Amino acid sequence: MDTIQPDKKLDIEKILEDLEHYRPRRRHWTWRKSSDTHGGGNKEGFFEYFETSEDLKNSVPLPAAHYFNNIDPQPLPSITTEIASGRFEDDIRRMRMAAWHGADHLMVIRTAGQSHMEGLIEGTPQGVGGVPITRKQVRAQRKALDMIEDEVGRPINYHSYVSGVSGPEIAVMFAEEGVNGVHQDPQYNVLYRNINMVRSFVDAAEAKRIISWAGMAQIDGAHNANATARQAWKVMPELMVQHGINSMFSVKTGVKKGNICLSTVPPTAPPAPALRMDLPYAVALRELFKGFRMRAQQNTKYMTSSTREATVTHTLNLLISELTSADIQSTITPDEGRNVPWHIYNIEGTDTAKQAFAGLDGLKEMVEIKRDGGKLAAEVRELKERAVLFLEEILEAGGYFNAVEAGFFIDSGKYPERNGDGIARKIDGGVGAGTVYKRDPDYMAPVTAHFGYNNTGPYMDNTGLGSEDEPSSLIGGCTFEKPEKIIFIDELDEEDNVHVRLEKTAELRHTSKIIPEMEWQGDGIVQTTMFFPADRRTAFYAAVEAGKKMGLKDVEVIHTEVMHPSEGTRVEIKGRVDFSIDTSTLDIPPEPEILSEDEIRTFVKNRPVKIVAGTVGNDEHSVGLREILDIKHGGIEGFGIECSYLGTSVPLEKLVDAAIELDADAILISTIISHDDIHYKNMKKLNDICVEKGVRDRFLLVAGGTQVTPELAVSQGIDAGFGRGTKGIEVATFLVKSLQERNGNHDC
Repeated sequence: MDTIQPDKKLDIEKILEDLEHYRPRRRHWTWRKSSDTHGGGNKEGFFEYFETSEDLKNSVPLPAAHYFNNIDPQPLPSITTEIASGRFEDDIRRMRMAAWHGADHLMVIRTAGQSHMEGLIEGTPQGVGGVPITRKQVRAQRKALDMIEDEVGRPINYHSYVSGVSGPEIAVMFAEEGVNGVHQDPQYNVLYRNINMVRSFVDAAEAKRIISWAGMAQIDGAHNANATARQAWKVMPELMVQHGINSMFSVKTGVKKGNICLSTVPPTAPPAPALRMDLPYAVALRELFKGFRMRAQQNTKYMTSSTREATVTHTLNLLISELTSADIQSTITPDEGRNVPWHIYNIEGTDTAKQAFAGLDGLKEMVEIKRDGGKLAAEVRELKERAVLFLEEILEAGGYFNAVEAGFFIDSGKYPERNGDGIARKIDGGVGAGTVYKRDPDYMAPVTAHFGYNNTGPYMDNTGLGSEDEPSSLIGGCTFEKPEKIIFIDELDEEDNVHVRLEKTAELRHTSKIIPEMEWQGDGIVQTTMFFPADRRTAFYAAVEAGKKMGLKDVEVIHTEVMHPSEGTRVEIKGRVDFSIDTSTLDIPPEPEILSEDEIRTFVKNRPVKIVAGTVGNDEHSVGLREILDIKHGGIEGFGIECSYLGTSVPLEKLVDAAIELDADAILISTIISHDDIHYKNMKKLNDICVEKGVRDRFLLVAGGTQVTPELAVSQGIDAGFGRGTKGIEVATFLVKSLQERNGNHDC
């Protein structure tokens, strides 16, 4: 297996090489392992964690991690991100990014893909909003994930959908190609795809047997009731019934209980009193389905194009996961509402989950759910009772098929209330009706992972081949044991295939040219935020026009948010640029070395540092300099540096005299005003005064301001200049490193 280096891009062409001979190295799902192996917690930097999994070999920590020695604690639940741009070669790059941020459950999702298919297909057609999953796509991505696993040091679970009337065929292909997790729920087919009930459950029995053989984790589709019911918060009893039907059907077909995952979705979202409504359902579900896995997902029904809103709801959902349990934590992003592809938002959703779990670590040791008496206990009991009564009515109606025909499901009344708006399907109707036939008595299936009897006994030879335990031995093994029997068909479309697409973007992979992207390599998509002092509709069209004037092509508004009906509207747009950037021609200065806080403190402790500072000339601006100095803003006094601040409009002579009197190491001036080049003159004058007084060699001279650059400062005789956005640690680093060099001491 080829390896990839963290500082090198994935070589897509290399991954596609010799793809017909690739074999997955494992099939089964892999759950995370606790890092707390002795019950005493796991030490991570300064802190102890009780609900973390093993660290990654390579990762990107959360943004605030630099304050904590770049620790990157990984939560116990598997973290999901859903990836499907329609171009699997770009999704591979996205998968790598997600894995580095902590995702280990990568779902190749579709909205119009294999759940509509009536048989296996080859090629990679780019459907609107999704793609039918093909063998080549699965094989290429699983091959890439094998390499990414080695890079991050953790198994990556690859996931897709086993649905539609081609479900068993897709399940076979997934087992052959090393897919680790699947969605499989016959009720989903019936209710949402109008596939004939009998056909759906027969297909599901066969598919689930294959899922069991391959050790895949299976996720159900009951959560779709939340997304489709008009009043989703009322379908909670029905959701539990749907979970129960699929879970027990899966157990009966051979799927291990520990690999059956309930796709649990909180029924509401703010501004509803979400926690009060969602927590009783979460508790009831976990108590009613002990021993099964929980895949916690955000409710997408109420998702808008606001990333802030999605993040807040996601975080509240994560609180429920932490208070109860989640074996898989799904991360949902507002891409559908924004009409923006899943790229950077995959990472944001993953980081939200990682950040929330880290922050909530050990919560259950401090906060206990009130189960004895009170409103929560009563609501949990009521939900369970309603679910049981729902099941009893299904039996009274003659079973599940009759209940569906009567419109029991996705009715937006809270059972036993009915609103008459449920989805009704005919028992003898739907896609694939009349296509299920009874097996002949001598039906023989010399294949592995087959539901029902294989009937190979009469064909056993004197060596024992052909037993019911090893039926495929009659044919020398089927494709599960003999993957060389798989016929790999490459893409058939001459225009829509990965090689044509890669040829169009070859320059971006093999030269120093780059183009901004949001979905596909070379798409040129950028997005930007602006504010207009106008109503929503005016701001909408003004933003489109502004995007055009900025030179963007194909401008679209992806989000509007009213700040006030007449005072203003926030608008986000996306558009396309038609230029590339040649990185070989960029003038990129070397990245400045920043010492760690501990290194600076150690130096200052051993060798005290004093500075005098002030805003000079007639300048009354003080905020910028105070942020460099004050501990409140992360200023240099926080490292132990003694700061004497003389105020604003300080004469330069006064600063120098103060530095001499206090025996300071440095003089810091802030010079904001730039008319008549006064900032030039102030810097030069400071240097000249120090020279005149014979103390230039005693002091480090530092200037800062919005119009100051390092080059400008040095040209005026100053030792260092700092411009807009400078942090205190940068100035402290300069002081310490300069004093080290003066003292001939290079150790902090």
